[in-house]
Amino acid sequence: MNIKVAVFGRKELVDRFSNYIKKHSEVEAIPFIYKKAMEAPHLVEKAFMCDVYLFLEALPYLYAQHKITKKRLPTIQVAFDEYMILTSFYHLKNVHQEALRRLSIDVVDSRHVSEVLSELNLSDETIYTVTYQQETTIDIDQIVTYHQKLWDAGKIDYVLTSLHEVKESLQAKGIPTYQMVVPKINIEKAIEECKSIATLNTSKSAQIVAGYVRIKNRETIAEQKGAEQLHELQLRLYQILLKFGHKTYASVLTNNDNQYVIFGTRGVLDHITNHYRDFPLLKEMESVLHTPIEIGFGLGLTARQAEDHAKLALDACSRDDISSCYIVNDRQETIGPLGVRKHFDTSQLYQALIHKAKLNNELSYNFIDFVQLRNNEPFSSNDIANYYRVTKRSAERTVNKLLSGNVIKVVGKEKPYVKGRPRKLFQINV
Repeated sequence: MNIKVAVFGRKELVDRFSNYIKKHSEVEAIPFIYKKAMEAPHLVEKAFMCDVYLFLEALPYLYAQHKITKKRLPTIQVAFDEYMILTSFYHLKNVHQEALRRLSIDVVDSRHVSEVLSELNLSDETIYTVTYQQETTIDIDQIVTYHQKLWDAGKIDYVLTSLHEVKESLQAKGIPTYQMVVPKINIEKAIEECKSIATLNTSKSAQIVAGYVRIKNRETIAEQKGAEQLHELQLRLYQILLKFGHKTYASVLTNNDNQYVIFGTRGVLDHITNHYRDFPLLKEMESVLHTPIEIGFGLGLTARQAEDHAKLALDACSRDDISSCYIVNDRQETIGPLGVRKHFDTSQLYQALIHKAKLNNELSYNFIDFVQLRNNEPFSSNDIANYYRVTKRSAERTVNKLLSGNVIKVVGKEKPYVKGRPRKLFQINV
């Protein structure tokens, strides 16, 4: 399947993105380059016949957000998260030789800054943060003024900004300013999300959507809280699903396995696609029921095929100890988990890879990406070789570095073939 992705960004960012997209032969990037972020809404009008709309920066996305919502466009924004803060701090300290203090920073969400500072054991007393998370329209002049007042008051030595326009304005005033570095892993994750959304949208030609929903660990709940409490949870889950079915024009049924079955078409798929990164149905169930839930959606040309695929998706949920939702489409491709954040400390892992395993910056990010894509499941050196597209010997050298630094540990063995020695399985140890 050939996926057309409309890529919005400044020329240097689009050029960098083009280098990363080369290994994704099924993705065709169609660049829409701007000099000013405010040009984004006009460029969105020109981007027709594209499967996904990808924004490489936050500001252009916010400028175009109203038009995106109105047109209901499948859109992905490169994440501005802890990785970006961490990478930017690394460049400040090691490339620009700046101390990580007496600076001001503007970000989409200030929590990312707080988390990184906490992980690095840095004091935030001399680091000033301004956020534009909740702003529907960003006042660039207001953000520039925030930084300039701190500079004029002698409270900061430089500025770290996530906005190109702020960087240009402050540098014109003679204030030392650096722009955040977008890490490769964030771009790679955005590409994978584009592929997943495009796959789902293409699968809308398969008119039937089936979903299986069940409470995880039913037997344990019945033993600890009683059958009556379990019955109450089942009823409350059913009410949530009925509301979801009404919203997405889907039918909700029960079966003899204490599961709920959803049957729908385009309405269900539209909802899934529009909430790929944050699946509100799962979040609502968790907040109301306070117990893990499993959801498996299957797509197919017939109801039987959709049901079979939904069962496969539900089986994928059993690998997780927490709530999860997976999709298996009509080509039996598994997509997910939806709306579930990986539960391991990426900042701590990054520090261990750099300082204990002595990996370089790029290899460290690649390994973190590898662990995330596998949902932190056990892996073999062969898995690393396949992921990095390197020889088995090269992969084993990387594994030995990780073992020597105590970054990973042996957790078991697998024997994929009848003949031959079993492979060791590893998992992160930080």
